Amino acid sequence: MSASDSGTLAWMTAAEAVKAMGEEGQIGAREYVESCLAQIDREEGRVQAWTYLDREFALSRAQALDEYRREGKPLGPLHGVPVGLKDIIDTEDMPTENGTVLHAGRQPTDDATVVARLRQAGALILGKTVTTEMATYAPGKTRNPRNPDHTPGGSSSGSAAAVAAGMVPVALGTQTNGSVIRPASYCGVYGFKPTRGLISRHGILRQSRVLDQVGVFARDLRDIALVTEQLMGFDENDPAMRPRPQPHLVRSLAEDPPFPPKLAFIKTPVWDQAEKETREAFAELAEHLGESAEEVPIGDSFRGAWDALKLIMEADIARSYRHEYQRGRDQLSRSLREQIERGQKVLASEYNDAVDSIEGYYNALDNMRLDYDAIVTPATTGTAPRGLESTGSPVFCSLWTLCGMPALSLPLMQGENGLPLGVQLVGFRGEDARLLRTARWLDRRAREPVAG
Repeated sequence: MSASDSGTLAWMTAAEAVKAMGEEGQIGAREYVESCLAQIDREEGRVQAWTYLDREFALSRAQALDEYRREGKPLGPLHGVPVGLKDIIDTEDMPTENGTVLHAGRQPTDDATVVARLRQAGALILGKTVTTEMATYAPGKTRNPRNPDHTPGGSSSGSAAAVAAGMVPVALGTQTNGSVIRPASYCGVYGFKPTRGLISRHGILRQSRVLDQVGVFARDLRDIALVTEQLMGFDENDPAMRPRPQPHLVRSLAEDPPFPPKLAFIKTPVWDQAEKETREAFAELAEHLGESAEEVPIGDSFRGAWDALKLIMEADIARSYRHEYQRGRDQLSRSLREQIERGQKVLASEYNDAVDSIEGYYNALDNMRLDYDAIVTPATTGTAPRGLESTGSPVFCSLWTLCGMPALSLPLMQGENGLPLGVQLVGFRGEDARLLRTARWLDRRAREPVAG
């Protein structure tokens, strides 16, 4: 690797960059950030992943990190790593506009907890990435870097696209239905949504207290583990969190499973919405995995989970966005207005019944824990749809999000059009480290040549 090759530097993983900027001393943080900014200059006109970017500010922060290293001070585990943030995550030194004109110019006075943790670990916040309107369904300006005529997915559109285009090694997003897993699949990167309650949501636009979860995008599994581990830790400001031991993601990822993993291949009741090539691709994957994967039917008893998620999400949206609806409904998209209006009609008994149903669905899935290491299922119905009017369907994420289970999209397949098709690996609550270790095994196994 030539330190002067900005193209090479921009495509380094975060783990590689930390090593090069730290113990090896090959490059400086400013040099690395310059390479990412140069890549943004090359790709942003085509991809449009960013909504806020202050180049001089980013370079000055990188220079300060270099001076910190020269003074011999201890370096954080993310020293000098540029990170993109979905523009619903508060930053005290950058605007956070939530993808709506109603919040144009909004400047938070404090960092979100995840931002504070990133800075403490030595990361550099490069800028804010495009979100759909208030993290719902109305698309932003971002295009899929694999083919700009196709959607990047949503609602974490800019974060997934920025990582896929080599603009930053890692970026943060959020998921209330399928907003991390789906864009990761469409853009061909890794996308990880940990167990609900492991990462604080304090300082992040609230859509649904029951469903909102934070996620990470990267081009390498090691980066997923490295960054996610820094984000975890109890925060009393998030009611979903409890004091608990922190998972050792980096260490677990480096370990081989004690026994060959066994995967439950679950089609779910929405299998009929999978495109033909998706069904065929997963049949081939199951055949390739052989005895390591077993199809497990879960039956129509789970079908109500999709209705439960929609009801909870729309009722919570109606509550969370009521001020925006009251003072600026004409400036909201039709889709968001309709979600709010449907949510306003939800009865309290209906809402409580839907929330109460979550544990029943999860307990039925948790019974598989002793027999299977993880669940394998599609990340999306297919490859990224053509056009920018929609961000695609989240139906293959809904059940796992409702149940608060950790999920990961792995860029292992592609469609006939050459666009990525993600494999979703789902773990059991609290077993995030086991899930990442299993993902590393699957990543290797799926890329092995077919015997014969």
